[in-house]
This record gives sequence, C-alpha cells and structure tokens, in this order.
Amino acid sequence: MEKRPKIAVIGSNMIDLITNVRRMPRRGETIDAPSFDMGFGGKGANQAVAASKLGADVVMVTKVGGDMFGREVKRNFESFGIDTSFVEHVENVSNGVAPIFVDESGDNYILIVKGANSFLKEEDIDRASGLLSECDLILLQLEIPLESVYHAIDFGFRNGIPVVLNPAPARKLDFQHICKVDFLIPNETELEILTGLPVQTDEQVQQAAKSLLKKGVKTVIITLGERGSMLVQDAGIRHVPAVKVETKDTTGAGDAYIGSLAYYLVSTKDLAKSMECANLYAALSTLKTGTQKAFIGKDEFEKHMNQTR
Repeated sequence: MEKRPKIAVIGSNMIDLITNVRRMPRRGETIDAPSFDMGFGGKGANQAVAASKLGADVVMVTKVGGDMFGREVKRNFESFGIDTSFVEHVENVSNGVAPIFVDESGDNYILIVKGANSFLKEEDIDRASGLLSECDLILLQLEIPLESVYHAIDFGFRNGIPVVLNPAPARKLDFQHICKVDFLIPNETELEILTGLPVQTDEQVQQAAKSLLKKGVKTVIITLGERGSMLVQDAGIRHVPAVKVETKDTTGAGDAYIGSLAYYLVSTKDLAKSMECANLYAALSTLKTGTQKAFIGKDEFEKHMNQTR
C-alpha cells in the first residue's frame, strides 16, 4: 500500500465572511450587495484542507477562539480527517475572522482579524514536536506571530524536515531564518514587499526573485494568478503556464495552489510536475465561490488531470 504523505501545517484559521459586490462603495456611501455567505478559511486551514482532500495525512497546529466559531472550526478540521491534537481553544478570545468582498470580475478584497491566531506561541510548537517530527513536510504562512514562524522554520531545519513558507500577508523578514526554508512561495505583491523591487513584468519578477537567491533562499516559486507560476533557482528559471478557466471567485486560489503543491512535492518528489498539478488545482478552485468548499478531492482532480493531457 502506497504511503500517504504526512504534512504538518502550523498556521492560521479564520471564519470567512464573504460578500459579493457589484462594486466597492465609496467613502460614506451605502450600497446594496447581491449576496452573503460564511465559510471556513484562513491561509493555514485552507492549505491543510487542500492537502487533506488530495490524500495527505495532515497535522494542524493552530489556535481557535473560545467562541462558537472556534468550536465549529475544530469540527470542520475533524470532518476532513485532519489531526486536531494541537488545535487548541483560547478562552475569552474570539476566533479569527476574514471579511471578504468579491466583485463581479472575481477579484477579491480581504481584511483579517487574527483573534486567537495571535496566541500561537513557540511553546505550542515545542509541545507538538513529537508529532511534527514524524511529518514529511512543514507548511507555514504569516498569519500567526512571526516569532512562532521562525521557531517552526528552525525546528524543521534542525530535524531535516523540508519547510515551505508562504510569506502572506507580506512583511519584511529576517533572512537568517528565511534562508533555512526549502521553498519560499510568494505572489507578485508579496514578492514586491519582500524585496522592494518592481514586479510589473516577468523580467522584473525574475530579477526580484533572484535577489532573494542572493540572500540565501534556495528556491523561490512565484504564483502569478492567470499567468501561472514561476520557479526561480540558481539552476535556472521555469515558467509554468496557467490553466484557462471561466473564473468565478479567486478567493483561496493561492492556498489551493500551495496545499496541492505540498501534497505533490511529497508524493512525487518532482517539482516541475508538482507545479503543473498545483496550477490546475488552483484554477479549478476558482470555478466556485468560497475557499475550502471550492476545493475538490483527489478522484475528481485526477479526472480533470486526465482531460488536460
């Protein structure tokens, strides 16, 4: 029997509050919106669910609120078979929430209120170390305290566990820690904030990514939305084109990409193939509204893969 990839996600969870709008209101203006929906989100949780739906055994390390949202988030993880041994409640603190506004073109505008996510500390990672040590890969984002992210990176580095960092939401980072990451995966905006360099063209994206290599980062993968994704390493540059679809909602597409990439990195050990799979998985996630509920399972995904060959 084939061994299932085991992936640890140390990161955030949110309740998404999604409003579809014809346009964003101007200052002081009130307008009607066509519809509203609620769903489970947060970059860490989204990536965990994507990897789990494709067949990974996922361990989630996160903090949830001591409220009804927090209880439902934990139940949601359990419904996907995700290990919740270290999904812990913070009493008298709200769960993280993310108000999301989606316009008619499918573009999204997102706010986040971190809530209990701010309480995920280094000692929580240490308590989970036994379970984390059994994992094939550690997946991180930046919606938890930065010190905890660095602590997790150092843990992976010391224990020979590959680490993927999605530097979102973007901020300035300490490259003494970041150069220990095996894969750094920003989008264009995050790449611009990380480097302070322009990213308006593919050539500029390449130069900005190369500046990260000079700081010691091993591998940079830039997600380019409708243009696909780009791999930048000392060994060379590879552009993987996007899969064209009739996009309905791009919310969570970046997380779909990273969660699926993590799964295929572990299961195939083939980076180029993993990027192709992740491009397709992310594209398919934009066909429905919402985040996790727009992610498909492995059987359905493999049907789409066979159709595109």
